[in-house]
Amino acid sequence: MPAVSTLKGVGPQLSKRLEKLQIREVADLLFHLPLRYQDKTKIAPISSLQPGDERLIEGVIQGCAVRFGKRRSLLCTIAGQNSTLTIRLFHFNKQQQIALKEGTSVRCFGEIRRGPSGLEMVHPEYRIIHPDRPAPELEKNLTPIYPATDGVRQRTLLSITTQALVRALPLVVELLPDISPLQHMPSLQVALQTLHRPTAETLAALPLCRERIAFEELLAHHLSLQQLRGHYRQDHAFALSTERRVVDSFIEQLPFSLTNAQQRAISEIFLDLQQPHPMQRLLQGDVGSGKTIVAICAALHVTESGFQTALMAPTELLARQHHNNICSLLEPLDISTGFLSGSMNTKDRAEVTDKVISGKTSIVVGTHALFQKTIQFRNLALIIIDEQHRFGVGQRQALQQKGVDEITSPHQLIMTATPIPRTLAMTFYADLDSTVIDELPPGRTPIKTVTIPEFRRDEVLERVHANCKQGRQAYWVCPLIEESEVLQCQAASESAKEIQQRFPDLSVGLVHGRMPPAEKDKVMGNFHKGDVHILVATTVIEVGVDVPNASLMIIENAERLGLSQLHQLRGRVGRGAIASSCLLMYRAPLSKIATERLQTIRESSDGFEIARKDLEMRGPGELLGRRQTGTPQLRMADLVRDQHLIPMVEDIARQMLQNSPQDKITRLIKRWIPDAERYRSTG
Repeated sequence: MPAVSTLKGVGPQLSKRLEKLQIREVADLLFHLPLRYQDKTKIAPISSLQPGDERLIEGVIQGCAVRFGKRRSLLCTIAGQNSTLTIRLFHFNKQQQIALKEGTSVRCFGEIRRGPSGLEMVHPEYRIIHPDRPAPELEKNLTPIYPATDGVRQRTLLSITTQALVRALPLVVELLPDISPLQHMPSLQVALQTLHRPTAETLAALPLCRERIAFEELLAHHLSLQQLRGHYRQDHAFALSTERRVVDSFIEQLPFSLTNAQQRAISEIFLDLQQPHPMQRLLQGDVGSGKTIVAICAALHVTESGFQTALMAPTELLARQHHNNICSLLEPLDISTGFLSGSMNTKDRAEVTDKVISGKTSIVVGTHALFQKTIQFRNLALIIIDEQHRFGVGQRQALQQKGVDEITSPHQLIMTATPIPRTLAMTFYADLDSTVIDELPPGRTPIKTVTIPEFRRDEVLERVHANCKQGRQAYWVCPLIEESEVLQCQAASESAKEIQQRFPDLSVGLVHGRMPPAEKDKVMGNFHKGDVHILVATTVIEVGVDVPNASLMIIENAERLGLSQLHQLRGRVGRGAIASSCLLMYRAPLSKIATERLQTIRESSDGFEIARKDLEMRGPGELLGRRQTGTPQLRMADLVRDQHLIPMVEDIARQMLQNSPQDKITRLIKRWIPDAERYRSTG
């Protein structure tokens, strides 16, 4: 297929900009589909307008004047159909002032907003209707609005897409199998033509055409991950023995019994570890379900078999806590463990690295530092990744390549306390087997969750004081105020200072992301021991922190956080038999979405239901973490709207992998995921 630079009006500079949109060939434009449409085919009565509408209106200017306030603006009142609308221009010149005079007829298109004196349009598209000329014709079709980037205008995309529809659309090949479940869908060529240039006649077919394209995109992602899964199966891994005397002895000496769900998870993982190909298993469990013990059992089994385990966590605080817990639990067994992070000094780092290379250290815990090129293992057989949604496919594979040689790959166990809705799992984790710990340990009391407005802060502080005077402890969380870690840490520092001044009889600790690791460890250690009554923190304590005596959680500006993050933070309390509470302080007025979010977290403690709702409200990018690398983004499909397609996607993917030529599958994947090869196993 010819390069996009062969199109009229596309020079070297525009080609470079289009590459940011993954548009390199003419055919790529066909799959760069509109986000939405503007309807300029009819004129809406001004009396029918509602805030949020995007409409074409026509009327006569009743008055126009420059207003001076915080910003200078030109305001014109448009009258029509016994109603008026204000047009507001912040950027205007003398010619516009002259042209937009009283008595002039205009046609405007834009979004309707609620202004100081009624409905208004800010910087609409407008055309003056001259009385001595015919009125401009209305558009015959909807106007597509495409995803764009800096320096690429909608007019340009419209022009080059029109050329692509003529040149490339007739050459597009149908890659879906000709089977009955797909017979009701339009052909690919019809779907693309309709979505790019819908007419009055094809308008009704838009939903089905969009569904046809969404289905193919979901299918491409699913096939890509299934093929990745197949590559894993072809890799070689250490097949561990069935012997588990050390593991059974460890479980027996625990001061509690494992739940049935934990035992089932251990059995599934051990069965995987006995296979000659690498395990790729996702271990899901709600907050406090006991995933860490399951992971330790897996690491212990690897150690018993004579190999090494690496456990990677997303933050140094969580990694250090994992290391401390593992050391404490395995102390009677005399098993060597190590810790690695980017903040360690050269001497300590070299000492740990030498023990890892020699094989003296059986279990090493750390952050991203674990998969740097300078770190080598003697016989790495298992990688455990905590909080998978913080890591991308690329990072997972970088660590997997730490195997003994180019032939042998380590097993992988991927843990998450953010339950993943099935629609998300199918699209982003279909290369993994899944185990769910769907049972909480006995003896844990439900957490009472309440919402409270910020103006009642003094009442909340008094409740925290009373709680601590009864021998309990509390968290006070200051979430992100802006996209600035500095401001976040500053807010937490000020809150800690204020609380300490108010309650000099209590000990207040502070933890945030910019503190030196040793200082954080010291504060956390004192909180664990009970020497600190109130721990003021940023969201660094979102996962992993386990203090059974902490029974009260306060979250400031709770309306700013997503559901899954609120659920994770809430899970820091209620970790023992003590009745626990979570107070969500919010700043009024709340938006509709924030109100719904706080209501959901207040009424539900089911992590999977909360994650499903979070996906519905915020989308997969937010739920997974937008900075995650290696997660392919969906262009047309929507995981909430299109979840009904997923069973058919799985079924047809299975049929294609069994019956379709490999070339056809590869072309389908490349059509939607040009970089799919980057996420294949290289072992």
